[in-house]
Amino acid sequence: MKPLRNFLVKSLEIFLVSAFTALTLDVLWGVFTRHVLASPSRWTEELAIYLLIWVSLLGAGLTYEEKGHLGVDYFVGKLHPDARRLGSIFVELVVLFFAGFGLLYGGWELVTKTLAAGQITPALGWQKGYLYTAVPIAGVFFTLFSVEHLFEIFRKKADEKELSANKEVDV
Repeated sequence: MKPLRNFLVKSLEIFLVSAFTALTLDVLWGVFTRHVLASPSRWTEELAIYLLIWVSLLGAGLTYEEKGHLGVDYFVGKLHPDARRLGSIFVELVVLFFAGFGLLYGGWELVTKTLAAGQITPALGWQKGYLYTAVPIAGVFFTLFSVEHLFEIFRKKADEKELSANKEVDV
């Protein structure tokens, strides 16, 4: 399981670096054509919008995996360790629900309905449904990482119980 997780995280990192590089180059090209060539490219702004969506959604998933998301650490740190654990479980369950219902289910509905409607982007001529796949893909990552975080919380509690049981035996 660990090699698959590491592969997914590394693939996500590589994709995000590539997409962010493409976004930067796209914006620079748009500025160059607008101000230097005085002939703006129509497609650069549209591509930048879609790249920003992908980078934002998938980057949020990677940040969540690394536990770099926003939190109320000051207040949580003041709680009793058991309350902290329950709070962590609650937060992971909320994220799991949102990822499953909002991103996976809702994102899949968005993609399928947009593809069925045949919506095309005006400048690039791409089907919008394919561009919206960032939503359910981000949902997959959030779901996997949330489940992983829950396992870590429960594994940590089991390790603490085992450690305390071993200390009682030693005494």
